[in-house]
Amino acid sequence: MRGWADYTAYVEARSPRLLRTAYLFCGDWAQAEDLVQTALAKVWRVWRRISDQPDPYVYRVLVRTYASWRRRHWHGEIPTDFPPEVADPRDAMDAAVDRAVLWAALGRLPARQRAVVVLRYFEDLSEQAVAEAMNCSVGTVKSQTSKALAKLRIDPGLTVHVPAREDLS
Repeated sequence: MRGWADYTAYVEARSPRLLRTAYLFCGDWAQAEDLVQTALAKVWRVWRRISDQPDPYVYRVLVRTYASWRRRHWHGEIPTDFPPEVADPRDAMDAAVDRAVLWAALGRLPARQRAVVVLRYFEDLSEQAVAEAMNCSVGTVKSQTSKALAKLRIDPGLTVHVPAREDLS
């Protein structure tokens, strides 16, 4: 039987990874912390009934909580005082810019596709593990991955500037 000590040990060991996964889902550290806290609170209620391998269940709760938050919250324009800076195309290969562009492109994916990409490629879970975490079939994971990658391939924000030959001299 699993008890408070097991739960505490699990939370201490897995919180950093769960927080990173949640951040990859929502792109905001504060919201990621709230997401992990909410998911772990839900897990605590059923902790004694979870198998010896709680990760698939915890990931499933994390994905479902994220998806329900995503449906519930408005994600429209956010007014700012100043327009965003425009990056020089020659700086497109900079790692920080690439990372920001990738996060923005991930943010444009539907919640389920984003969850599949994050679990599959950032968490390096197998298709079977992702299917268990999302409570769906392996075929669904494959089709959602395919759709997500197809959307990312045509995303205009992910185009890479290749300098012309004359720019290199």
